Parts: sequence; structure tokens; C-alpha cells
Amino acid sequence: MIDTFAIIGGDLRMIKLANKLAKDKNIVYTYGLEEEKELENVDNIISCKTLQEAIKKAEIILGPIPFSKDGKNLNSPFSKETIAIQDLINESKGKKLIAGSIKQYSKDAIDIMEQEELTILNVIATAEGAIQVAMENTDRILHGSNVLIIGFGRIGKILAKKLEGLSCKVTCSARKQEDFAWIKSYGYNFIDTTNLEKKLSQFDIIINTVPHLILDRTRLEYVRKDCLLIDLASKPGGIDLETAKVKGLKTIWALALPGKVAPETSAEFIKDTIYHILKNCYLLEKIKGG
Repeated sequence: MIDTFAIIGGDLRMIKLANKLAKDKNIVYTYGLEEEKELENVDNIISCKTLQEAIKKAEIILGPIPFSKDGKNLNSPFSKETIAIQDLINESKGKKLIAGSIKQYSKDAIDIMEQEELTILNVIATAEGAIQVAMENTDRILHGSNVLIIGFGRIGKILAKKLEGLSCKVTCSARKQEDFAWIKSYGYNFIDTTNLEKKLSQFDIIINTVPHLILDRTRLEYVRKDCLLIDLASKPGGIDLETAKVKGLKTIWALALPGKVAPETSAEFIKDTIYHILKNCYLLEKIKGG
């Protein structure tokens, strides 16, 4: 097993990941995490002063999840330094580079967010995080609340189950007949997403999971003033935030919840996924090498 890693930038998940890798007796070089004191004086963790130093000494390069927020620089909230995407990619040539949502920047890198196991495990943290957001931003208990979940994919399914367990009155919206059948089989109410408009006023909380505009200007006219809107979808999101603001609707775009609400657990998921990726890469290389 490869035992030298470089962790470049990233959020609290990457800090927790560094600790976990080090505890497994790996050597971990870090850059772009210098503002976090948790990594100081930890056995097997070495903070590097330059990007080149960190990458040179490591066999596997681990980038942020998500890789970037502006399309130019790495996502590195624990660093005062700006780390250009192209610098990392150039320095990492010839080595395995693993990061989240990286494929648009490098075809040779491994996108950890495309690994099914991590996607599924992250859904659990996202669902629990959404519930936490709802609890923190309403003045009523969730028990008995009318909740609409827009979209019945991975997040929608797990979120609906957890909300039902809290005695919410759960309604799910979808477009496909197959999804309607699944929603009914679970015992939830269902709405066709194409016909949301006049039914939106019955909900106390609306949670969107679909990554394209669903609650547009027209549909937001039907949302009650006291309704909490939570958008879990990645950019560009599914709620017209400008219109929601003008209408005075409480709207929260809750991105990257696993890293915010459960960094410790998320780091464990990431570590296990990285080990599985490396094991599969090793087996593939061994097969190719005869």
C-alpha cells in the first residue's frame, strides 16, 4: 500500500483525514492547511512551506473536496495562500491526484466524488445536516410539520425516511412514473414536479435536491411567507435566491453539508474510499504488468 500522502488545501474534512491517515502509520505532507492548529505536533504529519515540497515527497496527492469554488484556485479555507489549480496539476504530473469534482480541470485525476460508495455515504450526512438546518431555522418542532422534498434521488429517499422518523408529514415530488411508484410504496404523499405551483402553499418546509431551477419566480409566488426553503443542490441550485430574497422568504442554500456537520465521519468515509481506490489501482497495474 502507498504510504506517503500530500494533502493540499481543503476544508475541515481534509484536516480530519490527515489525522486519520497519520494514525494509520502513513506519512502525510500538508500544504494549504497552516491556519488549523489541530495538525501541529502530530506524529507522521509534516507541514510544508511550499507546494513543490509537499508534492515532491509524496506518492499520492489529495486535493480538496470540492476542488475549487471559483474555477481558478483551490478551495483552501485554512490557508492565507492562494493555490492556483494549474500549479497543483502541473506539479502533480506523474503521480496519482485524487480530489472532489476535479474532472473538469484534469482528465488524468481521480474524482473521488464519482466513487459510488462515497456518494452514498455522503448522502447520510447531507440528510442529517438538512434536518439540523431545519431545526435551527424554524420556530416550530418538526413533528407534524408538512415537508416537501423536491426530487426523489439518493438524497430525497434517505431524507424522506429520516423526516418520517421524526413524525413529519412527508411529500415528495418527482417527474417519472417509476419514482411515483416508489414514493407511494414508501407511504409518502407525492406530487408531479411539473405541477407544483398551487400545492406549494400547504408546506411548512420545502427542501430542494434537484440541481437545476425548480422554484423559479412564478412558483415562489405560491410559497407561504412563513415557509422555510432549504436548497441542497449544487450550483446553480434549484431555488431563485434573488426572488426569494425580494419576497422575504427565509432561504438557505446548504452546500457541502457533510464537511460542515459531520467532518469526522466524512473524513472516515473519504479515507476508506481512498484506500479502496488505491487497492483497485494496484490490482489493475498488477494485471497490466502481468
